[in-house]
Amino acid sequence: MGIPSKYNANEVESKWYEYWMKNNYFHSEVDEREPYTIVIPPPNVTGVLHMGHMLNNTIQDVLIRRARLLGKNACWVPGTDHASIATEAKVVAKLKEEGINKNDLTREEFLKHAFDWKDKYGGIILEQLKKLGASCDWERTKFTMDDDMSEAVIKVFVDLYNKGLIYRGYRMVNWDPEAKTTLSDEEVIYEERQGNLYYLQYDIVGSDEKVTIATTRPETILGDTAICINPKDERYTHLKGKKAIVPLCNREIPIIEDDYVDLEFGTGCLKVTPAHDENDKVLGDKHALEVIDIFNEDASLNSFGLHYQGKDRFVVRKEISKELEEKGYLVKNEQHTNKVGTSERTKAVIEPRLSDQWFLKMEDLAKPALESVFGEGRDVKLYPRKFENTYRHWMENIRDWNISRQLWWGQQIPAFYYGDGKEDFVVAETKEEAVKLAWKKTNDYEITAEDLKQDPDVLDTWFSSWLWPMSVFDGIRNPENKEIKYYYPTNDLVTGPDILFFWVARMIIAGYEYKDARPFENVYLTGLVRDKQRRKMSKQLGNSPDALKLIEEFGADGVRVGLLLSSAAGNDLLFDEALCQQGKGLSNKIWSAFYLTTLWEVSEDIEQPKHSKLAIDWYKAKFQKALESIEDNYSKYRLSDSLMTMYKLIINDFCGWLLEIIKPAYQQPIDKKTYDEVIAIFEDNLRILHPFMPFITEEIWHSISDRSVEEALIVAKYPELTKYDDKLISDFDFATEVVSGIRTIRKDKNIAFKESIELSVINNESVTTEYDEVIKKLVNASEISYVEEKIDGASFRVKSNEYFIPISVDSIDVEEEIKKITEELNYTEGFLKSVQKKLANERFVNNAPDQVVANERKKEADAVAKIETLKASLANLK
Repeated sequence: MGIPSKYNANEVESKWYEYWMKNNYFHSEVDEREPYTIVIPPPNVTGVLHMGHMLNNTIQDVLIRRARLLGKNACWVPGTDHASIATEAKVVAKLKEEGINKNDLTREEFLKHAFDWKDKYGGIILEQLKKLGASCDWERTKFTMDDDMSEAVIKVFVDLYNKGLIYRGYRMVNWDPEAKTTLSDEEVIYEERQGNLYYLQYDIVGSDEKVTIATTRPETILGDTAICINPKDERYTHLKGKKAIVPLCNREIPIIEDDYVDLEFGTGCLKVTPAHDENDKVLGDKHALEVIDIFNEDASLNSFGLHYQGKDRFVVRKEISKELEEKGYLVKNEQHTNKVGTSERTKAVIEPRLSDQWFLKMEDLAKPALESVFGEGRDVKLYPRKFENTYRHWMENIRDWNISRQLWWGQQIPAFYYGDGKEDFVVAETKEEAVKLAWKKTNDYEITAEDLKQDPDVLDTWFSSWLWPMSVFDGIRNPENKEIKYYYPTNDLVTGPDILFFWVARMIIAGYEYKDARPFENVYLTGLVRDKQRRKMSKQLGNSPDALKLIEEFGADGVRVGLLLSSAAGNDLLFDEALCQQGKGLSNKIWSAFYLTTLWEVSEDIEQPKHSKLAIDWYKAKFQKALESIEDNYSKYRLSDSLMTMYKLIINDFCGWLLEIIKPAYQQPIDKKTYDEVIAIFEDNLRILHPFMPFITEEIWHSISDRSVEEALIVAKYPELTKYDDKLISDFDFATEVVSGIRTIRKDKNIAFKESIELSVINNESVTTEYDEVIKKLVNASEISYVEEKIDGASFRVKSNEYFIPISVDSIDVEEEIKKITEELNYTEGFLKSVQKKLANERFVNNAPDQVVANERKKEADAVAKIETLKASLANLK
C-alpha cells in the first residue's frame, strides 16, 4: 500500500501509542546511564483532563522525550492524588443520591464506598493523558493512598512528632462549613465583596447611656463576651469597669480596655467575640473572657442562637438585622467593601473557629528550603525568576501548618487515646506499638488495643503529596534502596504558580528534612490557560473546551503545538482554537513535504546539480544555527521559543526554500546524492520535532524506511551541535532577497514562470556569484550577467546592488502598466512635497537632532531618485 497524500492523525496516533507501549519505551529501570527524572504533579483522583492539564503535561512530555533522544534514562512517574476534601464531597453526594447518609455509615463502610468510587472514576484522567501522547512510565503509577504511600506518610508524622515538631493545639482555625473541615491558611482565598456595615447600640448597665459599635456580621453579637475601648480614648474613660447588655439575648458583658483598639477607626468601640475572630481570641485570652461558639459545624446557629437556632448564618444576618432595626438597636447601616475568606476547594465562606487541631512547626524546617533557592549555589532554580519574590515572602513569613482535617478519606492520624484527658494519647505507626507506648507512659499494663481509640481526623492531602518525589521511589520507608539513590534528586518539576507554596515549597522542605537534598533542580512554572478575553477557563463560564474533542479535531500533535506556540514560562496562555488549527497546519505541511519526496524517481546515473549542493550546504548550516538557538531556549525553559524556531526552520527554510531548490523538473528524476542528503536532513528535522510532535514524526520516520524496534524515533539519537559557516547563511539570505525581488516583478508584470528571463546586475556589494545557480533555478533565469551601466527594463535593489530585467512592451499590458506607474508616481511626488515642506521649515532644521534631519534628507533623495526612475519607465511605455 502506497503512502497516502493526506495525513490522518486519528488513524496514526493510536497505532503509535500502542507500539510505544508494547515495546516498553516508556519504562525505566536503574542502569549505568545518566538518569533524567520527572514526577508528575498528581492530578486529583476526581479529575478529568482540562486545558491546564494539557499544557502542563505536554511540557513534561516534551522534556522527557528530549531526554530519551539525548540518551538519558528517562523516567516520568505518573499518579493521582486522593484529594481529601474534593473526593469526600463527591462520594458524599453520590451516597446522598442513593439515599445514604454518611453519618449512618461506619468509617470502614464509608471508605469502601470511597475506594469503589476511586476504582471506577480514579483512572480517567491518566487514560486521557495517553491520548495526548504522554510517555509516562505507567508501570510506576502511584496513588497517594496506596498502602506503601500511606505507610510513608504515617512514618513521617510519627518521626516529626518524636522530634517535637508536631503538636496538638486548641487554636483558631479556618473552618469550611461546606466540607466540614479545617483548612490551612494557604487554602483560603481572599476576595473583595460588597456587604454592609451595621451600627448597633448596646445599653450600659445601670445607666440610660448607650455605646455604638460597627460590625459587618450582626449575627455574631450572640457570641459577644465583651466590649473593648482604648484606655487613651477620652470619650469612653467613664465607662471603665462598667458592663454593657448584648441586644436581643440581654446578656451582661464587661467593658474592657486595650490599646489594640484603633482610636480613629469606626466608633472607637469594639465588640469582642473570641469564638469567631482571631484577633478577638487574642483579646479574649489576654482578658480571660468567656468563649461562646454560636455555630454548628455547617455554620447554622446552635442553641446560643435563640430563636434563630438551626438557621444558616446568612439567612440569620438578614433576619437579625431586621429585628435589631425594629427593636431600635440598629442605628444605621452603610455599604462596605471588605475581604472575605473563601475555601479554595468548595468556595464556601470560611468561618474562624476554635478547635483542637494538629500543627507542624514550620519556622526551622523552612530555613534550608529558603537557602536552596537564594543561597550561593541556587540549588533549586525557579523559571521564570519573577516568582522568587513570592517564594521568599511566603517562606520568610511562614506559619505553623494545620495538618489535620475532619474527614474520613485520607491517612488517619496515628494518635491513639487511652484516657479522658486531652494529653492521654500516644503517637505510633501501629496500634501494637501504641499499646507498648501507653504501657510505658502510664505503667498500666492492663491497657489493650481495644482500650485505644484512634484520632478520627485525617491528614491534609498536601501532607502526603509533599513526600511525592521521595515516596514514589519508596525513599521514606527504605531510604537506602537503589531506586531512590539513582532517581533522586529528580531533574525538572513542571507545575502552576498557584501551588508554589502548597506543594513546591513543601516538597523542598521535606527533601532537605529526609534526604538532606533538593527534590528537583529546576521548577518550570507555567501560566494559566485563559480564553481570548483573558478569563480563567471554567465550566461555569462555558469557555473551557473539551480537551478530547480538540484532539479528535486537530490531532494530538496539532493541539500540543497550538498550546505551546504561545506559552512562555510563567505567562498566561490566551487559548484560541486557531492555535490548534495552526498546529494541524504544521502537521499537514510536514506530511506534504514528505509525500513530495515519495513522488520522485531517484537516479544513480546523474550528477548532483550545483544548485542542490549549495542548497544542502546552506540548510545544514541553517539547521545548526537553529539548533543552537533551540538548545539555548531549552536551557532557559523557553519551550515556545524553541518550537517557534523549529516552526520557521521547517516551514520557511526546509519547505519554502530547500525543497523548492532541489526538486527535479517535471517528470525528471532526482540524483541519488541529493535525495539521500535531503532524506538525512528530513530525519534530523524529525528528531528535533519529535518531543513536540511525537505521532507524525514517528509515522514519517517509519515510512521513510523499515526500522527495527531499536531504531524507532522515540529512542533515536538527537542531532549534535557542530560548527557552521555563518557566511553561508548570510550569502544565501542575500540570494533569497534577490529571488523575492524577481518574483515580485514577475507578478507585477504578469510574466509567466515558464517564460525564461535574463537578469543583469550592477554588483556594488561585491556579492559572491556562488548562488547564481540557485537564483536561476528559482526564478527561471536563463542568464545572469554583471554590468557596469543601468539597462532598460524593470529594476529593484537589494542593499546597493541593482538588478535589471529587460521587458519587451509586447509581453505586458501597457495601459494597465501606465496606470499603475502613474499612481505610484503621483503618490511619490506628494510624499516628496511633504518632506521638502518639512526641510524648508528653518525651526525644524535648526532644532531637530542631526540624525532626524539626515533621515529626512535621505527620504528626499530616495524620492527624487524614484520619481526619476518612474518617469523613465513611463517614457519607455508611451
